[in-house]
Amino acid sequence: MAEKATVFKADLQIADMDRHYYQTHALTLARHPSETGERMMVRLLAFALYAGERLMFGKGVSSEDEPALWQKDLTGVIERWIEVGQPDERDIRKACGRARHVVIVGYGRSADPWWNQNCDNLQRLDNLTVLRLPTADTQALAAFASRSMQLQCTIQEGLVWITAEAGAVQIEPQTLLRAAGDTSAKG
Repeated sequence: MAEKATVFKADLQIADMDRHYYQTHALTLARHPSETGERMMVRLLAFALYAGERLMFGKGVSSEDEPALWQKDLTGVIERWIEVGQPDERDIRKACGRARHVVIVGYGRSADPWWNQNCDNLQRLDNLTVLRLPTADTQALAAFASRSMQLQCTIQEGLVWITAEAGAVQIEPQTLLRAAGDTSAKG
């Protein structure tokens, strides 16, 4: 019998001074058995970076046709497709054809080799933004993962502070590639 996803609840208070977005979100995250705590928390961070009323978690690792997060307009057109990790270049090109804006949030030790291998081809995609998160920061963020989380996220001048009962982590996303016309990219 296949293992079921574990449900995590997060109350996330966002104060994004760069975008003038201030909101509290009660979120439910399903963590697939093959997903690490680090990846789940990076998904949560990606939500905070691009939060909006229609941003939703996708099926993620359990579905090849859905990203980690996405935002659709009222007609169902995909405005933003957000993936975390190091997706295959072919999948990124496919996403860029389906969405107005695609964001890749790279993290982990393999993020730099992945970028070095794919950067030339990815730079041809004008609706793609690629961010890279420092490994030490995402590992520290993973320590905050618990079945019930109370988190505060402050974003100012491209810096992100995540505070939880267990402490605080400062993250500085690095923008490796910015989509044409993207003013929301961090770093």
